[in-house]
Amino acid sequence: MTLTRRHLLGMGAAIGGVAALGGWALWQGRGQSPLLLSARNDAAGQHFCAGYFLDGRRAFATPVAERCHDVARHPFLPVALFVGRRPSRESYLVDLRDGRLLQTVRSQPQRHFYGHAVFHGAGEWLYATENDLDEPGRGVLGRYRLESGSLRLIHDGEVPTHGVGPHQLAWMPGGESLVVANGGIRTEGSREKTNLDNMAPSLVIMDRHGELHSKETLRHQQSSIRHLAVADDGTVITGQQYQGDAWESVPLLAVRRPGDAYQPFPVAPSQLAMMDQYTASIAIHSRRRQVAMTAPRGNRFFVWDLDSAETLVDVPMADCAGVGVVDEGFAVTSGQGRCRYFGYRDGQLQSQWLDLPGGWWDNHLRLG
Repeated sequence: MTLTRRHLLGMGAAIGGVAALGGWALWQGRGQSPLLLSARNDAAGQHFCAGYFLDGRRAFATPVAERCHDVARHPFLPVALFVGRRPSRESYLVDLRDGRLLQTVRSQPQRHFYGHAVFHGAGEWLYATENDLDEPGRGVLGRYRLESGSLRLIHDGEVPTHGVGPHQLAWMPGGESLVVANGGIRTEGSREKTNLDNMAPSLVIMDRHGELHSKETLRHQQSSIRHLAVADDGTVITGQQYQGDAWESVPLLAVRRPGDAYQPFPVAPSQLAMMDQYTASIAIHSRRRQVAMTAPRGNRFFVWDLDSAETLVDVPMADCAGVGVVDEGFAVTSGQGRCRYFGYRDGQLQSQWLDLPGGWWDNHLRLG
């Protein structure tokens, strides 16, 4: 879709008075500290859609009724959808300039959100992974259109994810095809897992209208494919959560390189043991060819070379949660401790604590 001036003005009006993109560019500010977006709780258990600049200034902390998971940021307008954590029935469209809640997006009665969504690059459509409760475990993409100030579900527009229990999704290069992590776990409107002896995880690439391009699996059936990141060249890294016996050791990272089969990403056995069968957030720094991953149950943060799998960072970090790319490295939040920055300058690893609130951050973040 080619965006005309009419489209841009219409989308500006749709979010409540942003009639030109110049206001958004001015709001971001040149040289301003990056804005970190993430779901967060407080000590009393109140849920928030939060925005903090990495220099420590709070942009907003909007209280909401349900816990959120990931954040889908609009490609050019100052709005983002904070997506409800499985099996939430609510997600929240927030104005990033002041934290104003623009809309509570509710799932249709026989659907619930899986915590992840993405905006299409043209800005008009949003795609969210959802569960079909009429046929538990059947994954679908809910399609929502941004118009007249809100996201509107297109009731006849959902498409299958070609798998069970879809979780994170991301755009492949070109922005018209999606890669979807189907976790393979059936749930029926709760967090209870009902098919651990008969899981069906898969990694799917499909176009945004539902046409299947590829569907691949890993050797271990109980290795739930949950989170992923995509490099500029189309390399996909996925993180798994193993649902088998506690004493078993199975690969928890996998890679799909252009032209190659989907297969485990080489990780040292000692690192695998520290992950405690659970990975959370993944980020790829395409320019530096690095992949970062948080392992909150193992209280460990890792960075590897995307091409050689050389370990670049392997450090303890209490309940490390979300990770995102920033300038020369990565910003990392924590569910129990402080947030941290890791980066390289002049070939040397640098690390510093960030002046952000400590604790209660959810497992994902977005930076911009």
